[in-house]
Amino acid sequence: METKEIIYKLRTDRGLSQEELAEKLYVTRQAVSRWETGETLPNTETLKLLSKLFDVSINTLLGSPQKLICQCCGMPLDDSCISKEKDGSFNEEYCKWCYADGNFCYTSIEELTDFLVEHMSNENWPADQVRAFFEVELPKLNYWKKYSELGGNEKFDEFKQQLIHEFNDLNIDGLPEVKNLNFLVGGYINLEYTLPSGQKVKFLDDNATYLGNQLECEFGSDRCFGIAANADFLLVCTYEENGANPELVIYKKR
Repeated sequence: METKEIIYKLRTDRGLSQEELAEKLYVTRQAVSRWETGETLPNTETLKLLSKLFDVSINTLLGSPQKLICQCCGMPLDDSCISKEKDGSFNEEYCKWCYADGNFCYTSIEELTDFLVEHMSNENWPADQVRAFFEVELPKLNYWKKYSELGGNEKFDEFKQQLIHEFNDLNIDGLPEVKNLNFLVGGYINLEYTLPSGQKVKFLDDNATYLGNQLECEFGSDRCFGIAANADFLLVCTYEENGANPELVIYKKR
């Protein structure tokens, strides 16, 4: 099916008129009509709204042009097993067993390999063959490439400890001691900050993976600290519940 047919079917299955759908998406009825005739396609932000409204992936909305696989474990993805962020939006990079509610479930390739061997080996595919297969295939996936780039799991742990040390050396008032960093997808933490000029900017890449955490303010404020980093920078911000009213504290090149 093409996008025009998919949007029409999703809309009519929900019993929505073009005007009702337009209201939910903050567009005009004419815009919906043009989508359904194939004259135009929804823009990226509208596709995200459609995805969340109808609980289908953007890949499905576009007629499934890509054969998606989980970039952590390699399993084929469809809408029934694609992961979701805390706000209910799809994350089409991962399956729901490898990534859930903004957090990755596996922190080492060895841990995932052991799990796959245990659950996938059988009399037709012995454990040693399963292990050999995934030891070759997993490092090719985006989630694990960062390990090979940093020289393996041991080097990665050293890198993470160095980032923790650098965050603590910032000595930011109210920021508690950083003891751990988790993998976080950019789209989940890429907040929009208002600069003194009034310009609104984002500093992260929605499709990248960062190391970060959320920490309660030591002063008992209703604002939390959010920290994120990669090989190039450290970022510290504060925000209210669900990321509301974010303020940038520091963005420092490493």
